[in-house]
Amino acid sequence: MSTSANPGAASGAPLVVEVCYALAQRQTLLTVQLPAGATVRDAIDASGVLQRHPDIDLSVQKIGVFGKVRALDEPLADHDRVEIYRPLTVDPKLARQRRVEKARGGGSIEGRKWLPKDSR
Repeated sequence: MSTSANPGAASGAPLVVEVCYALAQRQTLLTVQLPAGATVRDAIDASGVLQRHPDIDLSVQKIGVFGKVRALDEPLADHDRVEIYRPLTVDPKLARQRRVEKARGGGSIEGRKWLPKDSR
């Protein structure tokens, strides 16, 4: 691993990392200090987010750093934000299809633009 990817690991300086998990009604953002070379799993364990949210299942849910999916054993850099992603409750394609159908039914210009010209 290059030192530019993880400058804190080269110097041995402690890392300051945020761990976040968001539900529809509530968000949890925790800041932890970790030793150099700490992994994604180390940050999650140190934050206590698993105790606050027992519904989190790391064997199923994806984890990322700044929106990029990462493995639990990947090392962190200083000021990284570890994100625990919730499973999707609705297929994104199905949700978009429902929105288009709703717009078409409402008679909006946005919904009508997808209809054939002769039925507008």
